[in-house]
Amino acid sequence: MPRTIVKLTARDIRMPTSESKAGSDAMHVDPDYSAAYVTLETDARDGIIGCGMAFTLGRGNEVCVAAIDALKPFVLGLSLEKITADMAGFWRRLSGESQLRWIGPEKGAIHLATAAIVNAVWDLWAKVERKPVWKLVSGLTPEQIVGCIDFRYLSDALTRDEALEILRKRSGTRAVREAEMRERGYPAYITSAGWMGYADELVRKLCREARAAGWTRFKIKVGRDSDENVRRAALVREEIGPGCLMMMDANQAWDVGEAIDLMRPLARFDPLWIEEPTSPDDILGHATIRRAIHPIGVATGEHGANRVIFKQLLQAGAIDFCQLDGCRLGGLSEALAVMLLAAKFDVPVCPHAGGIGLCEYAQHLSLIDYICVSGSLERRMTEFADHLHEHFVHPVVLREGRYAVPEAPGFSIEMKPQSLDEYEFPNGARWRH
Repeated sequence: MPRTIVKLTARDIRMPTSESKAGSDAMHVDPDYSAAYVTLETDARDGIIGCGMAFTLGRGNEVCVAAIDALKPFVLGLSLEKITADMAGFWRRLSGESQLRWIGPEKGAIHLATAAIVNAVWDLWAKVERKPVWKLVSGLTPEQIVGCIDFRYLSDALTRDEALEILRKRSGTRAVREAEMRERGYPAYITSAGWMGYADELVRKLCREARAAGWTRFKIKVGRDSDENVRRAALVREEIGPGCLMMMDANQAWDVGEAIDLMRPLARFDPLWIEEPTSPDDILGHATIRRAIHPIGVATGEHGANRVIFKQLLQAGAIDFCQLDGCRLGGLSEALAVMLLAAKFDVPVCPHAGGIGLCEYAQHLSLIDYICVSGSLERRMTEFADHLHEHFVHPVVLREGRYAVPEAPGFSIEMKPQSLDEYEFPNGARWRH
């Protein structure tokens, strides 16, 4: 029997992480990790709901909730079966709505709202099929995967036929890579040991604890003060030793020339990449920085608003690492397009995570990329931050610096009812007090 979506609810969920400085960096000094949280209910009586979210840092989360409500009329009354038969069409229905797209298009709050709803549909579909999202996608044929993607604006860099060729090349060996992931897990790096607002002794303590737990890949935050950057990098390198990978993240703090100058004294710490060295929209600026600081890599993508930004980053040879975000893009449907673009240009996908719920999302994206798209682990890893996972029904599991394969049906994004009630803004118990 078809199931029709009869209710869409958006809630403003905020966690007061600014109190501990978790998530702090050069640009975001007081983040409150927040979710514009969506649930989809159908007329079926089996209790299955679809869950999705967009990630923000607190103020403005209500704008995303309002944007989700604005898209509600274009979702209610549709059957899940009709949507999944044409996921690309559904994605375009939301992202290309003739009036709402004027306040995008395909960027900003409306696109974040699109991501929350689209991912809630993927969650609902996977739960109905009783599969985790990564397994649902890896069970689709190349033709079905391509049918989930809107190729508008991409044909000069990636055609539908090229995407099919990439997917078909990997389709016969998917089971081998799935078995490997079940046995070993997907490689990760840790960010939560190096937040900018943390005191030195806390950073040392967290680095030591992470090393004892098997972590070998670490990311630290850097800012505008060159001496402070060098001092903090020296501290972390001392704690993790010369054999561990170190990445650096400027969170858009620098102009192009400033990025080049500030990275010169940091080169002696052997960073694998500098992340978001300048404006996320500055494709040519990233390319200039990349040429100037080689062999240090350039990574960006957590603020890559859409597949066109990634297309141009790749066409311009501007990045060494593609850090797509599954709810900054318009959900999994658009993330699939970016994975295929990255595979075409042979750039590793290293999804952005951290935040609230982003690790839960990202584990599925990385598995899809490895099993279905790239077939490679070379220079690939997924971000991890050890915050707020206790609020999810099926939180991520890490073992010795690797993501364990999620087995529960859905996108791993469903939050516990008590957490939703306690942290809903402004009337949840945590905010009232």
